Amino acid sequence: MLYWLTALSDGGDAFNLFRYITFRAGGAFFTALIFGFIFGRPLINVLRRTQGKGQPIRADGPEGHFAKAGTPTMGGLLILLAVLSSSLLWARLDNAFVWIVLFVTFSFGLIGFADDYAKVSKQSAKGVPGWLRLLLGFVIAAIAAYWAGVNHPEALQNKMALPVFKDLLLNMGYVFLPFAMLVIVGSANAVNLTDGLDGLAIMPVMIAAGALGVIAYAVGRVDFTEYLDVHYVPGTGEILIFCAGLIGGGMGFLWYNAPPAAVFMGDTGSLALGGALGAVAVSTKHEIVWAIIGGLFVVEALSVIIQVGYFKLTRKRIFLMAPIHHHYEKKGWAEPTIVIRFWIIALILAMIGLATLKVR
Repeated sequence: MLYWLTALSDGGDAFNLFRYITFRAGGAFFTALIFGFIFGRPLINVLRRTQGKGQPIRADGPEGHFAKAGTPTMGGLLILLAVLSSSLLWARLDNAFVWIVLFVTFSFGLIGFADDYAKVSKQSAKGVPGWLRLLLGFVIAAIAAYWAGVNHPEALQNKMALPVFKDLLLNMGYVFLPFAMLVIVGSANAVNLTDGLDGLAIMPVMIAAGALGVIAYAVGRVDFTEYLDVHYVPGTGEILIFCAGLIGGGMGFLWYNAPPAAVFMGDTGSLALGGALGAVAVSTKHEIVWAIIGGLFVVEALSVIIQVGYFKLTRKRIFLMAPIHHHYEKKGWAEPTIVIRFWIIALILAMIGLATLKVR
């Protein structure tokens, strides 16, 4: 919205600053951060009053989690509202990619909200049926993937770019749409599975948002793409503003989610943020690089798939408990140890993913 103040500029005054994506990204970050600090405690108080017993604790979960009984959930609302306010204020509202990412974020957020509400109201770990969540997720992802494809340059439509190989594009044809849908839905559910310890999911989400924001800015500038030998996707630079708002909102949330958590993100936040990152990857044509940057989420999801599949075949378990962060809890690792080590892994993977921009 503030971008339109550039209409008042003569090119040499303060209004000219609003032309720059980096300036507006900084504004989005601080707007979302301040939003989180101001409204975090009031939102937690409302959630505590309305939810009563808070998020149900799984009976078969790690023993240490029973001490967290009564902690309210749906704290992801704080992040989503911070991201929405900062994006609407600082991003160009005539940019299709901004609306694609916001559409995915809040659509998945609604699915997560319904799931959290069902769990809290019934005081059961079972919320919205899994098949319904997946069905709605794939419908949302189909709309977003098609929408993004329409706004990609014709030379990139229905094609997958590979890291390292600068000129290689795989023409996937009609297969690209389901592939992009899988990226978005898989991302949403992978982040959802990672959200199991205080602060575990939100920091890797912020790290990934930072890396993807840099990529979005780079591929949205023709001079950067020529220097880096990556594919130019006009308009994606504005996604940096969304990512900056996500980081600011995430920091505001982490202030209250740091151990011991005063509020949980819930599916409201984890599904929304995971879907958002997947949508950014599809928009910027960096789906494979996203698998590297979000490698921690991939491992968490794979640990569940492997555990379930192996158990069905052999009636035995590979991990003490899945997702894998619970495996380390069962092994006796302290919760802060797991969280911080996973943060370090997320940062390393993000650096590797960013390195693919230059390694060509």
